[in-house]
Amino acid sequence: MAGRWIEQWDPEDETFWQTKGERIARRNLLFSVLSEHIGFSIWSLWSVMVLFMGPEYGVDPAGKFFLIATATVVGAVIRVPYTFAVARFGGRNWTVFSALLLLLPTGAAYAVMEPGTSYATFLAVAALTGVGGGNFASSMTNINAFFPLRKKGWALGLNAGGGNIGVPVIQLVALLIIGTAGAAHPRLVLGIYMPLVVVAAVCAALWMDNLAPVKNDTGAAKDAARDAHTWIMAFLYIGTFGSFIGYSFAFGLVLQTQFGRTPLQAASLTFIGPLLGSLIRPLGGALADRFGGARITLWNFAGMAAATGVVVAASVQESLGVFLVGFIALFVLSGLGNGSTYKMIPGIFQNKALAMGMTGETAAAYGRRLSGASMGLIGAVGALGGLAINLAFRQSFQTAGTGTAAFVAFLAFYAVCSAVTWAVYLRRPTVVPARTAEPSAEPEAAYARV
Repeated sequence: MAGRWIEQWDPEDETFWQTKGERIARRNLLFSVLSEHIGFSIWSLWSVMVLFMGPEYGVDPAGKFFLIATATVVGAVIRVPYTFAVARFGGRNWTVFSALLLLLPTGAAYAVMEPGTSYATFLAVAALTGVGGGNFASSMTNINAFFPLRKKGWALGLNAGGGNIGVPVIQLVALLIIGTAGAAHPRLVLGIYMPLVVVAAVCAALWMDNLAPVKNDTGAAKDAARDAHTWIMAFLYIGTFGSFIGYSFAFGLVLQTQFGRTPLQAASLTFIGPLLGSLIRPLGGALADRFGGARITLWNFAGMAAATGVVVAASVQESLGVFLVGFIALFVLSGLGNGSTYKMIPGIFQNKALAMGMTGETAAAYGRRLSGASMGLIGAVGALGGLAINLAFRQSFQTAGTGTAAFVAFLAFYAVCSAVTWAVYLRRPTVVPARTAEPSAEPEAAYARV
């Protein structure tokens, strides 16, 4: 695919940005959001397919959680190659290809979604939906290159939030199908999404661009993999995005299994949390732009721990109302934290460059180089949090019949995330760098602090 290529791109140049760059960047952002939105919907396809799988399918709750977990882990792992595909093929070209690739899992699910299909077949088809999870990594890497540092929190938050909202949208579609046609018609969901996949691909082909200056840099990938902050941020992203995707995939099944909700009752509640979590993600990025990603992230993890405590109490008391309040709060906070943690990434690496003595465009280029390379790794590891959540639920329901033990483990994890955020990015530095020409406008500038 030859595609349209922009040979020169310098978003940090204010004149270039005002006269030309912003218009192009916003157009690419719009259609990136559309493609990523459909990708997230397909990735989360089995979170709704399991609601259609009644007793006649012969799959118990543990088996359903494992179907969801399979889609999660494939989507997490595939994010790494998707990150580097943008530089190899071009952001526009790869968006077209990756969108069309979504026809494979959608068509396969359409073919097998009926009683009598073997569990192994369901497992293989669920694994195929992982390609939708990869779209996030390539989309975020692509949009990261289009925007200046001062706009990245907003742009990445909007891009990711628009993609994340694909989860509640497909759940709303499933609710509509179950409420009108009944739980015996899962293929109607798939019939709606196959033409939408084609629309996303056509829009990307017509209105997106490739950036020629964005090149794969194996040295940057190695540097990012060796940098401790890549793995620290990946750990924190497990707590935010891993929670969002894990809870999104499991919410309806938890309501069915623990509180005895019917498919229609579960579907009528499942979409609320992912919807609110998706809508608030850009706000998390915007707040991080203004107050610093680390501050927002710290308070966010504290809030997630408190909300999990509410969920544990509701689970023990078997109070559905309180359970819903706590669980939806977890969705909102995970969405907010998604925006703030992703904003931290470019800030960390640019501040590292400033602390090393770089200035101006040199520092900005270094920050873009390392942050772009690290995003794929961070996104992949973070998404594995969704796998951990679904496996924890599976084990908890198998052994105790409720999700209480899983939620206790999640509460402890959020406490650890809070401690790590404070210790690495917010505590007062003991050594002040010799170079003090404002090396850190962001509180997450760890390298400018030691």
